[in-house]
Amino acid sequence: MRDGKLIELHNEKDDTEFNVGDIYLGKVMRLVPGLNAAFVEVGYEKDAFLHYHDLGPQFQSLNKFLKRTLTGRQLWNLADFEREEDINKDGNIEDVLKPGQLVLVQIAKEPISTKGPRLSSELSIAGRFLVLVPFTDKVSVSQKIKDKAEKQRLVEEASAIRPPGFGIIVRTVAEGKTKEELKADLDNLIRRWRQMHKRIPSVKPPGRVLRELNIVSSVLRDVLNDSFENIIVDDENFYNEIINYLQDIEPEKKELIKLYKGKIPMFDHFGIERQIKTSFGRSVPAGKGAYLIIEHTEAMHVIDVNSGNRTNNEEDQEANALAVNMVAAEEVARQLRLRDMGGIIVVDFIDMHRSENKKALYEKLKEEMAKDRAKHKILPPSKFGLIEITRQRVRPELNINTKEENPEASPEIEAPIAIIDKIEKNLEGLVSTKNFKKVELHVHPFVAAYINQGFWPWQKLSYKWKKSNKLKSFTVLPRDSFKFLEFHFYDENGTLIE
Repeated sequence: MRDGKLIELHNEKDDTEFNVGDIYLGKVMRLVPGLNAAFVEVGYEKDAFLHYHDLGPQFQSLNKFLKRTLTGRQLWNLADFEREEDINKDGNIEDVLKPGQLVLVQIAKEPISTKGPRLSSELSIAGRFLVLVPFTDKVSVSQKIKDKAEKQRLVEEASAIRPPGFGIIVRTVAEGKTKEELKADLDNLIRRWRQMHKRIPSVKPPGRVLRELNIVSSVLRDVLNDSFENIIVDDENFYNEIINYLQDIEPEKKELIKLYKGKIPMFDHFGIERQIKTSFGRSVPAGKGAYLIIEHTEAMHVIDVNSGNRTNNEEDQEANALAVNMVAAEEVARQLRLRDMGGIIVVDFIDMHRSENKKALYEKLKEEMAKDRAKHKILPPSKFGLIEITRQRVRPELNINTKEENPEASPEIEAPIAIIDKIEKNLEGLVSTKNFKKVELHVHPFVAAYINQGFWPWQKLSYKWKKSNKLKSFTVLPRDSFKFLEFHFYDENGTLIE
């Protein structure tokens, strides 16, 4: 979140597999010379796609390393490893692969829609400051580091600690970091490489030999910087896990971690649940009366910018169009990051006639998109006023259903007042049968507002319920994530009352 506004949302289950960065011992199932590619079994329901150009120039060295490791003749250390010649960059897939062959592959793109994962055999292991690349001696520095002296310093520091047989890529966040900090990160990467090497002989193909960090750790690794003010967690085990992770990568940032202990769910407390409900629909408010209509097809995403304001004055129309387009550009950039939309995106902004206004809009969109970590390209407005964006797609678009089903699954819905009667009867039941004295009621915000309405305490329904049931405490808490007719009771310890 930035300034109270949700910028990115990541969703991951505990058992998620085939994440970008995971390394698998796969088995070649078939070659497709027409595509110059192979389909590789990695354990997913569909075979994964491996193109010749994604093998990497050092594929034969990787293949040799794998064969020697499987037979127990190869140490993790590459100091004495004799590399093979690079493969021909314009070669054919059948020259280097054959059906049934075992290969080490890394997930480059997660399964999307009807497609299986996309693979690469150009392995790399990413850390906080460095990326470890086997079978090369190169040291390179992120192009986003502009200071030439700092760039040269980082090359020298990385070269001094580089283990034989491995290359190093220095990441943007390494700017200003000491040799000791870089070495600590490198040691962690070497440890992961050794774990992978140790696991390879015991894995029955297809199987995963190295797992990428979980989504929270990988996001912290990639985006944590000095602009972070707080990292708030609502689970104690997760809290300790992040503390331990930060201890390894950047100990001074541990003080940013806060454990949330509020009674209201964390997403409700910080307004995140409400933003999710309003930000993932087909229609999204953008400010200044404007709104976006977002449509998805198999080939592309289409975003239409609409303004609710109309004026008959031509000068006012142009000024209004520019103002609306500028705020819409901010929301478009936010939506692309929030939903992780990838591929081709076409944006239809409100028509403008002046070239300087079109240029201003184009520059504004580039400025907002510069904050996006995903690789992207923005084309200038076409003669039809459309702006095309291509954005890197490595995982499925985040899709959250913001609509609620009719709880009765019929054209007729229960009268809202009936929910009040249900709550009252349930409350009476638990007080009389289970003898609770302190109760919390969690309900949809609209229902909570109705129960708590009234200027004086005795005018409120909640007060009347408390008195009639002889409760010591009765609290009504609004929950943005609840459906309109949903409600639950909790005891004084925050435990759900069944």
